[in-house]
Amino acid sequence: MEEAKRLGMNIEYVIDTHLHADHISGGRSLAQKSGAKYILHGSADTDYDFTAVEDGEELMAGNTKLTFLHTPGHTPEHLSTLVTDTTRGDDPWFVLTGHTLMVGDAGRTELASSLEEGAANLYESLEKITSLDDHIELYPCAFSGSVCGRKLSGKPASTVGFEKRFNHALQIKNKDEFINHMTKDVPPQPENFKETRKTNQGK
Repeated sequence: MEEAKRLGMNIEYVIDTHLHADHISGGRSLAQKSGAKYILHGSADTDYDFTAVEDGEELMAGNTKLTFLHTPGHTPEHLSTLVTDTTRGDDPWFVLTGHTLMVGDAGRTELASSLEEGAANLYESLEKITSLDDHIELYPCAFSGSVCGRKLSGKPASTVGFEKRFNHALQIKNKDEFINHMTKDVPPQPENFKETRKTNQGK
């Protein structure tokens, strides 16, 4: 908030990719303090009001266009955000993928649903992300060391094309094989993850 004030800018939107299970999000608090709109996917199960967005919905933030993609799997309400700099062109520049597609692997799927249901949803979401142009830069919310994935790289960014070639999870082209893969060697669950997610739901 101090940085926004120094720059003479307003915080208009605070976006959470999903309702987290490994930490208490500061997103809702920041939105309340700044007067910004707190954005989650419309399916988010909360006991508080938020600004709901749906798949394909767009928002303008100055010259930047945000296009929201519903990418369930890690959690049912998970969002990815496709970003376009309209001063340079109409095509998107990068995608913020949260805990859906990360550098090296995909996100775990059992913290908010069953392993199998989450994995089936994640398979479809990964197809949505990998249908984007190969040159689009990819910025996930976690990398090596996070409990939200397995074979994650220490590199915090990549491109859609590079991940299509080398990401471990994306080499599995059959949905049933993918579900089977995602249900093995699951990382340890975060401590008190159910209570943490409930807190982020306002429950």
